[in-house]
Amino acid sequence: MADPRIIVWFSRGAASAVAARMTLREHPEAVLAYCETGQEHEDGERFEADCVRWLNAPVTHLRSDEYSDTWDVWERTGWLAGINGARCTTELKVKPRLSFQRPTDIHVFGYTADRCDVERAKALRENYPELTIWTPLIDAGLTKAATLAMVESAGIELPLPYHLGFHNNNCKTCVKATSPDYWSLVRKVYPDDFARMAELSRRLGVRLARINDERIFIDEIPADWPTTNPIAPACDFLCHI
Repeated sequence: MADPRIIVWFSRGAASAVAARMTLREHPEAVLAYCETGQEHEDGERFEADCVRWLNAPVTHLRSDEYSDTWDVWERTGWLAGINGARCTTELKVKPRLSFQRPTDIHVFGYTADRCDVERAKALRENYPELTIWTPLIDAGLTKAATLAMVESAGIELPLPYHLGFHNNNCKTCVKATSPDYWSLVRKVYPDDFARMAELSRRLGVRLARINDERIFIDEIPADWPTTNPIAPACDFLCHI
């Protein structure tokens, strides 16, 4: 029987890049895989190209056979987010992964040693007990701040969304985010995407933001709302749960 594949799930973020670097040092045969959503910042392509040179390894792109991007999923299914999770993650990440993976694969994720990531890694193992999962950053005690510094010390410019104030290199509009600070920042830096999401969420009757425990439409967020803490969930295979 052939040795199991080692798959590093690359997200075009700093943490997954460092996880790939650590894995490839010990296992140069590891495969880097990226699930396309069609809605991430364009600078992600530049960052990926820089990482390919740094890691000396190609990235395999996986994409949905049915949907072109997140907007296509939301428009055609009429489902943004709710108690059943995010449909975009199911269609654009989970299903392509299931088609690509093999039962014997080892899955490497870039979860950091920060408390929230440690909890997500635990949840991933609990929800996918059939998967063999490695979390090299947690094992090494590396935080997200450490991975950002490591990427920069390698001479690689971080993806532009980090410099724009976002905590993650996610899609431009993350429907799992409820933080008004997040949506206020989206309105500031991605006004066209904000307007499109405001119209779509109104049309579908989905109140994405929350202020004082009350759900509101994102275009109801005051124009002068701060952007100081733009929290959005890390986009991974748990988002649909």
